[in-house]
Amino acid sequence: MIIAPSMLVADFARLGEDAAALEAAGADWLHWDVMDGHFVPNLTHGALPMAACRECCGLVFNAHLMISEPLRYLDDFIEGGADVIAAHIEAEDDAREFLQAVRDAGRRPALAINPDTPADEVRGLLPMIELITVMGVHPGFAGQEFIEDTVGKVAEIRRLIEAEAGREVHIQVDGGVGTDNIRRLLDAGADVIVSGSFVLQHPEGYATAISELRALE
Repeated sequence: MIIAPSMLVADFARLGEDAAALEAAGADWLHWDVMDGHFVPNLTHGALPMAACRECCGLVFNAHLMISEPLRYLDDFIEGGADVIAAHIEAEDDAREFLQAVRDAGRRPALAINPDTPADEVRGLLPMIELITVMGVHPGFAGQEFIEDTVGKVAEIRRLIEAEAGREVHIQVDGGVGTDNIRRLLDAGADVIVSGSFVLQHPEGYATAISELRALE
């Protein structure tokens, strides 16, 4: 299990300190939820804050672009130090063109899929990607209740990967993840867990939160 705390819940005045603290606490990746106020109804950080934190932290940076026209902004996130870059399959840009551009830049191409989008939509794209993000909530805001149908969608996508990809593809779950559902998600085929509120707002600190998640692996 790869644990990827979401910087959406971090203290925006202390992003660099939080990034370093999460690395010290045992996180594997950092997840950057990028929202533009158009594709989703919220505004968050873009490439510049992520790039500033690159100097503070050696973890894998996973940029989740919940934005319109992701190709238009892709170079900013490449230059900002993102290692894994995901656009939404629901975005306007051609998914194949986006994935190829990420790969051509030497980064790891990824896709994200919304709760209302059928798993079957990723057919034919799986050989091009290294990670698919399955949304456990409707994108836009942290702290939402987990959508239970996500577990079944993860299992369906894992079956598609085994049938079509011909290699390892990570399945990441983003939104509403905590100790009550991680085991079911892992059993269904997920292997990257995004956790925002649970880790960053844990009353006993980041390390305790990550240890509690590890105990469920």
